[in-house]
Amino acid sequence: MARFIFITGGVVSSLGKGLMAASLGALLQARGFKVRIRKFDPYLNVDPGTMSPYQHGEVYVTDDGAETDLDLGHYERFTGVPARQSDNITTGRIYRDIIAKERRGDYLGATVQVIPHVTNEIKEFALADTDGLDFVICEIGGTVGDIESLPFVEAIRQLRNDIGRANTVSIHTTLVPYIAAAGELKTKPTQHSVRDLTSLGIQPDVLLCRVDRPLPESERAKIAQFCNVRKEAVIPALDAKSIYSVPLQYHREGLDFEVLRAFGIEDAPAPDLSRWYDIIDRLENFEGEVTIGVVGKYVGLPDAYKSLTEALIHGGIANRVKVRINWLDAELFSENGPDGLNNVAPMLEPVHGILVPGGFGERGSEGKIASVQFARERGVPFFGICLGMQMACIEGARNLAGLPDASTTEFGPTDEPVVGLITEWMGKEGLERRAANGDLGGTMRLGAYEARLSPNSHVASIYGNNPISERHRHRYEVNAHYRDALEKGGLIFSGMSPDNQLPEIVERPDHPWFVGVQFHPELKSKPFDPHPLFASFIEAAVKQSRLV
Repeated sequence: MARFIFITGGVVSSLGKGLMAASLGALLQARGFKVRIRKFDPYLNVDPGTMSPYQHGEVYVTDDGAETDLDLGHYERFTGVPARQSDNITTGRIYRDIIAKERRGDYLGATVQVIPHVTNEIKEFALADTDGLDFVICEIGGTVGDIESLPFVEAIRQLRNDIGRANTVSIHTTLVPYIAAAGELKTKPTQHSVRDLTSLGIQPDVLLCRVDRPLPESERAKIAQFCNVRKEAVIPALDAKSIYSVPLQYHREGLDFEVLRAFGIEDAPAPDLSRWYDIIDRLENFEGEVTIGVVGKYVGLPDAYKSLTEALIHGGIANRVKVRINWLDAELFSENGPDGLNNVAPMLEPVHGILVPGGFGERGSEGKIASVQFARERGVPFFGICLGMQMACIEGARNLAGLPDASTTEFGPTDEPVVGLITEWMGKEGLERRAANGDLGGTMRLGAYEARLSPNSHVASIYGNNPISERHRHRYEVNAHYRDALEKGGLIFSGMSPDNQLPEIVERPDHPWFVGVQFHPELKSKPFDPHPLFASFIEAAVKQSRLV
């Protein structure tokens, strides 16, 4: 039977519960255990698919097509275990399912209540598909005391009784703030947070205390005394230079040892942390630097491109170089005026590679197209992802294929729909259809799909295998009817769907490195297994840095 680790947070949000869950998963893996991590989100959205990135950061997509919280990206990057639909649940999804059951009469006339119906759904989610696992790590979103998270806290209280206290461990993450005027770290917020949690029936076994400076032994002992835990189980969590140093940092502080001790596991193998030491060595002892200009729409919030940021860092790890990212607001490039590219050149000339990421909507689109043109004409490595590939096709159509009115139907009616809404495609279970005026949530082309590469193409040499499988999240697609016109302009369709209907990859053979992909390769990149496209893109940027 799998053992369960429940992670809660207190005092404030954004304490890094997701990163802690991922790091703990990596440490347990390093000891030879099989681990899966799950996220319980208290918000009422069915999933984050319709939420603005400014509200909740990026939407992470799994192989099986789930739109999930960005923490699942951390889980995958740190453990290498592919996330699934069954690894993320929201209050909205729970209530949707319960109401559907009530309407069908599944409850046989019973009054439907938070207890037991909502809590039972939460427990069923936690217990599902756990065969063959040693540990299931469950992160509870939000902060203890929030009204939204109460059903989840109650559910894990019940679950601890259902499966036995010996099979569960509770970790509570809190903040120990430094008050400059007093010159002291203050433990009272942690004491109150633990008191709130225990009042709900859960006594934490381990406390993870976020601090911005070392936690004195006296304060550690004070927290242990007032919060009813062992002093060794009060784990200080200082800010780290890199998120990839967090597993090593937590191991030094004894997190994995204390968790295993709480389970009564005294004979666990010592962890093999060699790959984490190698990652940190590559990050700290780099042999060069490159600057990548990311021309996007949500650059004001880095979490909107979290997986992209990490994939670029992974590309740097593969090439042993430090990657600096210049976040460039595409709207600043959109008003070129009579000077054309002269307005974007000052911002793009210092970079060694240009990346246009995915996104939705017209805002900033002309700036993205101008960035593509700059990269093409100046020979700067270019990487277009999802909308970025579509902008590359529109730029090629306008400037090289004799289609000056080329556009996408996403931005409104156009006489030259080089990019259009996909209303049907072949999915895993046959033909899938979508209506133009249908719901937005969950109606995109989502999840892993296969693509076949042209044998002699640049991307075929990068991947080294054919076909490939990559994750998608989009509603619009490059119109294959324009393939001949675009290829005459030098933009080659080097990757297609298995039925040869949907363009997946375009490239320019006459350019040092120019690739556009309809999927999101950043979602599958890991620090110990960088995605080949990002590794190759950064390698091209290194070569570019030596030319300027």
